[in-house]
Amino acid sequence: MNPQTINRASGAGIGLLIVSVIFAVLAVAVKLFVTVPALDADRAAVLSKALAEIRASENISLNNAGWIDQSRGIVRLPIETAVQLAARAWQNPASARADLTARAEKAAAPAPKAPEKPSAFE
Repeated sequence: MNPQTINRASGAGIGLLIVSVIFAVLAVAVKLFVTVPALDADRAAVLSKALAEIRASENISLNNAGWIDQSRGIVRLPIETAVQLAARAWQNPASARADLTARAEKAAAPAPKAPEKPSAFE
C-alpha cells in the first residue's frame, strides 16, 4: 500500500469516528432534555385538577348561550338549540338562503382598503 491510500483510509476512519461521537452526544442530549418527568402523585393531582377545570369551563361553553361578538351579532348556542333553530329556519329554503347570505356578509370583516401608493418594498 502506498502512503496516500493509508492517509485516505485513516481520514475516513477519523471522519466516521467523529460522526459516531456526534451522533452519540445528540442521542444522549435528546434523552436528557426530551424525557417527560415521571407521573408522581403530586403531579397527577395537579394535572387532574387542571383537567377538571378545563372540562367545567368547556361544559359551561357547550351548554349555555352567550355572546361571542355582540357587535357583529355572533352568538354561542348549545348544539340542540342550534339544530332546532336551523331546522325551523330551513323549512323555507329560499328565505333561509337569503338570511344565511345576509348574516355571513354582516359577520365577515370588511377587506382592507388598498394603499394609495405602493410600498417601497414592492
